[in-house]
Amino acid sequence: MEQRNYFEEVYEVVRLIPPGRVTTYGSIARYLSLRAGARMVGWAMNGCHNRPDVPAHRVVNSIGVLTGKHFFGEPDVMQRLLENEGVAVKNDKVVDFKTRYWDPSVELAV
Repeated sequence: MEQRNYFEEVYEVVRLIPPGRVTTYGSIARYLSLRAGARMVGWAMNGCHNRPDVPAHRVVNSIGVLTGKHFFGEPDVMQRLLENEGVAVKNDKVVDFKTRYWDPSVELAV
């Protein structure tokens, strides 16, 4: 049986999030049927800080909070990257989260 590389699977999904949109750790976990759920996606995101090909700034928690911002080196980098894509952020939270939300289970449905 072939062993899955969960981190690479997570990164593949994250690369598909369009600029100006965000998704959640849990949404990626559900899409990939990860047993460890959102926590596994969080570990993957923590491990990709030196991977410019993975737009980790587009992954937020279930209510749109920038919980991973401390992994970007400086506290405002994640917010700045999102704002450069037109995503408004106030008090570390995506302002229009429901309209910016990208669900891989819907968007990547075959």
